[in-house]
Amino acid sequence: MKTKLMIMIMRKRTAVAVATLTMVAAACLVGSPAIYAQTSTQTLAAISAANTSTPAATTAATTPTTAASAPSLSQDAHVTTFTDFVADKTPAMRQDDADLWQRVRRGFALDPLASPLVQDQEQWYASRQDYIRRFVERGSKYMYHIVEELERRKMPTEIVLLPIIESAFNPQAYSRANASGMWQFIPSTGKSFGLKQDWLSDHRRDVLRSTDAALDYLQKLHGMFNSWELAFAAYNCGEGCVGRAIMANQRKGLPIDFMSLNLPNETRSYVPKLIAVKNIILSPATYGIELNSVLNQPYFIKVAAPDKIDVKLAASLAEMPEADFAALNPAFNKPVAANMDYFLVPTAQAEVFKTNLDLYRSLNGPMVSWQTVTANRGESVDRVAKRHGMTGSYLRATSGPFKERKGKLIQAATFMVPMSKEAKIIDATLDKKEGLRTSAGPVVSSSMPSVVSSAPTPAARPAAALIETAQPTLNTPAADYQTLNPGTYQVQSGDTLFAISKRFGMSVEILKQLNPLQQHQLQSGQILQLAANDSAPAVTANTHLIKTSHPQKQTQKPPQNAPQNQPQKQAQKYMIKSGDTLFAIAQKFGVSIDNLLRWNKLSTRTVLKPGARLRVA
Repeated sequence: MKTKLMIMIMRKRTAVAVATLTMVAAACLVGSPAIYAQTSTQTLAAISAANTSTPAATTAATTPTTAASAPSLSQDAHVTTFTDFVADKTPAMRQDDADLWQRVRRGFALDPLASPLVQDQEQWYASRQDYIRRFVERGSKYMYHIVEELERRKMPTEIVLLPIIESAFNPQAYSRANASGMWQFIPSTGKSFGLKQDWLSDHRRDVLRSTDAALDYLQKLHGMFNSWELAFAAYNCGEGCVGRAIMANQRKGLPIDFMSLNLPNETRSYVPKLIAVKNIILSPATYGIELNSVLNQPYFIKVAAPDKIDVKLAASLAEMPEADFAALNPAFNKPVAANMDYFLVPTAQAEVFKTNLDLYRSLNGPMVSWQTVTANRGESVDRVAKRHGMTGSYLRATSGPFKERKGKLIQAATFMVPMSKEAKIIDATLDKKEGLRTSAGPVVSSSMPSVVSSAPTPAARPAAALIETAQPTLNTPAADYQTLNPGTYQVQSGDTLFAISKRFGMSVEILKQLNPLQQHQLQSGQILQLAANDSAPAVTANTHLIKTSHPQKQTQKPPQNAPQNQPQKQAQKYMIKSGDTLFAIAQKFGVSIDNLLRWNKLSTRTVLKPGARLRVA
């Protein structure tokens, strides 16, 4: 009688476990994070119940019956079977996913973590919708590449969420512990994994190199501890910290799992924070979060870089705002990019960059407008700056910080100073290049969106429709609009401020003054004013946009009175962080250092102080 009762119990437990695992498999395959979130805890409970040890005699008696009714539920056998089941379906479905989050969810491998710390972190993130929106928008540039690397290395996709914890996907992040970049490497660990750091560049901020180094480090840590939870803990506090905690528990005969170890408070919260973000990604609706989709396609591509080139010039050739270019190429410490094998640019801008670079080279334009000089110990920073036509503040912003006392260098310093002659030649060459390009026909240039909101978007136009001609005909939407509304232009997909300004023979600054624009952001269908309502001539559909191969310089001055119905642009503030320089801040917000100095009334002796606020727009 006792044997029959045990057989019935084991059958029931087996059936529950199999049914629960089937639900989880189905949830993963159809991309239902809510079902997965609800059943994951039940799954572990079912496995635990099914694997409860029984007396030897009872086990022997029940084995034939269990084998006949369900597969073996030993822990190892179950994991292998389930993983194979999902892996068989994943490759075919991965290509069809429009949303990268689906791939991320299917690659999750860590078990749920039952801890109040997880719940606390879930509540913290769930109450900050704007914060989640910002890190998704920022991370959308890098996530596809990281997921590709994780799948290639067969690593759990929870790792793609690690930069959220480390830096909120900010490749320029810098901590009080001198950790830098999206993956927050400290200098010594960065060097151990081949991340070069010198006065020109810091590869801890390089998107591709730092990602490779982080995944190498995590694989090493997983090999040491045979646990992803412990690997993540060691990534936070170091392998020595986790190793000592494990040995301490072993001496006391205590468990050595993550929750049982005596770790620093920050590290004890680190893994729960990652699990909390994972849970929110699995089922955002459960937490009242609207999670923007991320396109399941590459955002950037590598293009060959010259040996040396001004960062500002490289951004111009890619037809990108400097801030956007710096987000993909954040490793530079100085205004010149040197000894870089490649740049990253949005996939749609690759041909634009290559074509512009070839045209620029054909005109023999200089690549750099900065030169390296040295100053001796004891020299005044202000005097050194004045010798090279700069203020002390400008020199500190572009080449600092220096080791100085009372304005004098306490050790010799190497820095960069601008060459005004070369800077003027670069500007003139860019104008000639643009004239050549427009006479030959523009290159297709379109921004590829990576974050998609739930709102419907216009259908994508065919590639041929993206090619703009120098003289629009009346059967194009832009020409129709201009015919009815002279002196205006309707933004088309792929337009940039730089391209529009050159097309109409005006500067970007004038175009921005005529229109209430936030930085360089344009939207398809947006209407731009091409002239002040009462002063400049209207541009119609029958007007040649480019009349000569070398466009004339814009002679009209910016209108004294912009259209009265335009709202005043509100000043944008930024709080200075430790390690910030004016050069880095200017790159981040796409503004010039001169404007930062003027807007904030900085003197020649001003030193940036963490916590102070700067006007950046």
